[in-house]
Amino acid sequence: MADQRLTFKEMCAEFDVTPRTLRYYEYIELLQPDREGRARFYGPRERARMKLILRGRKFGFQLEDIRQWLLIYENEGTSAQMAAWVDLADGQLKELAEQRRQLDEAMDELKDLRDSVASEIGKS
Repeated sequence: MADQRLTFKEMCAEFDVTPRTLRYYEYIELLQPDREGRARFYGPRERARMKLILRGRKFGFQLEDIRQWLLIYENEGTSAQMAAWVDLADGQLKELAEQRRQLDEAMDELKDLRDSVASEIGKS
């Protein structure tokens, strides 16, 4: 059976992250690769965790929240992790809705100001 582990460089390439990012995720204990001498190898567990980390970042979750959520699986199992995920998602959805409201407000204000200045100078 072929080795399913990725090297450090392969992991960076597969997930399109910088070496600095990968090292940081290890430093804050989001990832724990196997080590052989100075080499690092990432198995299926670490690759699955990386997918979850990147998905969480895409949704705007803080790294500490992601780390705590991953720990729930290790300490309490899948059901507890899924329940925590629903709670985290509910909170993040509220946060994103507030950010959208603020962005819409800023865009409306900018458009009004732009239109006012454009009409003053005769440019529509």
